[in-house]
Amino acid sequence: MSKTILITGTSSGLGISIAVQAAKAGHNVYATMRNLSKRGALDTAAAEAEIKLNVLELDVQDTASVNAAVNTILEKEGKIDTLINNAGAGFVRTTEQATEDEINWVMDVNFMGVVRCTKAVIPHMRKARSGHVLTVSSVGGLVGQPFNEIYCAAKFAVEGFTEALACYVTPNFGINFTTVEPGGIESEFAANIMKQMETTGGMLDDEYLPILQRYVGGSQNRQSGSDIYQTADEVAAVVMECVDSPEPPIRKRTSKWGENFTHFKTELDPTGAKQQAYVFDALLK
Repeated sequence: MSKTILITGTSSGLGISIAVQAAKAGHNVYATMRNLSKRGALDTAAAEAEIKLNVLELDVQDTASVNAAVNTILEKEGKIDTLINNAGAGFVRTTEQATEDEINWVMDVNFMGVVRCTKAVIPHMRKARSGHVLTVSSVGGLVGQPFNEIYCAAKFAVEGFTEALACYVTPNFGINFTTVEPGGIESEFAANIMKQMETTGGMLDDEYLPILQRYVGGSQNRQSGSDIYQTADEVAAVVMECVDSPEPPIRKRTSKWGENFTHFKTELDPTGAKQQAYVFDALLK
C-alpha cells in the first residue's frame, strides 16, 4: 500500500538512498532538506532512478520551518503516514575541548530536530489512529564510544524518547515508533565529521592527542575490508523493511556487526518489544 512519507536530511548520503528506495517502492515521498540549493545530488539520483520526488525545504533546527513543511504536506495530501527522521550530524571532540555552543548544536540537530518533527506530526497521526515515526539513530545510541560522548548523548536521548513514546502512544493510538541503528556508513557522514573537526580547531595538541590519533587511525583501517561499514543503500533497505512492516520493531540494527557490537545491551530483547510490554504492564495496566 502506498504511503505518504516525509523524510528529513535528503541532500546527501543515506537520505538520498531512503528517498529513492521509498519512491521506487511506490510511496509518495516528500524529500526535505535545510538548503534547497543543495538538492542537486538528490535530483540526479531521482532522474537516474526514473522516479518522482516532492522536494521541500525543512530545517530541523527551526520549528517554524518544520511546521510549515508538515502543513504543506497535510494541505496537499491530507495525511502523513510515515515520518523518517534522518537529518543528523556527527561530532568528534572530547567534553573538555568542546565549547558549550558546539554541544548545544550537536544536541539540537540530532535530538531536538527529532523532537520538533515528531511533535509536528503526532497530532495528525493520533487523529488518524495510525502512523509511523522512524528515526535513524546509531549503535552510538546504545553504546558509548571514545571521543563521541556528545554525539552518543544525543543518540541516547533519541533512544529514550522513542522508547517512552512507544510504551504509551503505540498501544493507545496506533502510532508506531522505531529507531534504526547503523554502524558505519560509507557516505559523506564520516568525511563531514573530520571536516567539522578541522573547522573547530583540528586535533588539539594535548594529552588526548595520542589517544585520538589511535582512534582515528583505527577508524581508517577499519574502513578497509571490514564489515563495520555498509553502503547507504544497504542501510536504506533496512529502513524500508521497517517502513513496510505491519508490526515495525522499536529498534533495529542494520548489520551483523551492529548486532555483535551492541549485544550486551540487546540480546535479551533485540527489538525492544519485551521492554515496551513490561513498562506498559508496570505503569499503565
